[in-house]
Amino acid sequence: MDVQLQELIDKIKRDGVSSAENEAKEIVSKAEKQAAAILKEAEEKADSIIKNARAETERMEKASEDAITQAGRNLIISFRDGINKELSALVSAETEKVFDKDLLKKLVPETVKAWAANPDAKDVSVLLSAKDLKALETGFKTALKAQISKGLEIKADASLASGFRIGAKDGSAFYDFSADEVAGLFSAYLNPKTTELMKKAAAGISSTVEIKKESPEDEAPAKAPARRGRKPAAEKETK
Repeated sequence: MDVQLQELIDKIKRDGVSSAENEAKEIVSKAEKQAAAILKEAEEKADSIIKNARAETERMEKASEDAITQAGRNLIISFRDGINKELSALVSAETEKVFDKDLLKKLVPETVKAWAANPDAKDVSVLLSAKDLKALETGFKTALKAQISKGLEIKADASLASGFRIGAKDGSAFYDFSADEVAGLFSAYLNPKTTELMKKAAAGISSTVEIKKESPEDEAPAKAPARRGRKPAAEKETK
């Protein structure tokens, strides 16, 4: 009886230990699986964070580069427009100076006579500024007496500051030799030239930057250190 009881007790112990070991193994297995899942999830989150950070960095770099490029473009355009404005003002001022009374005194009669020489030319009208007409009207009446007798009109136009316009009285054709119009023609020629020069200057700046990148100063060969100490025997002064 005692032997059977002992065997029963031993069996219960063995079964309990085995059950505990199995349960422990199961717990460890579950813990390992959970740990692996947590680690995988953490790695995936870390990869996602890194990818997002790289994408955001690239986006910010691209935005910064675009902003710098646009700012540089705006600066160049603003500088070009400023130069064009100064050139246009200079051309206008100088053109107005050129159309002085001495030039108009010669140019207007020659232009009228050339216009009148055309067989298809209609009655001619010449427009000048009020101040130029007042100063030159007497001379024009003498120089263009024949044309005036045929219907030539010489009148003042408040819209003209300098220069003149010549054309048919009915407005079917005319030539504008006003200072503003001539200055505009010069400016139209100069503005593309200014743009071209600006482009060349910008290209020159880019080339200079590339050269500096390829040849940094810190790559220059180092100077040999100065020699110090006593002179060698061969260099000693002979008595």
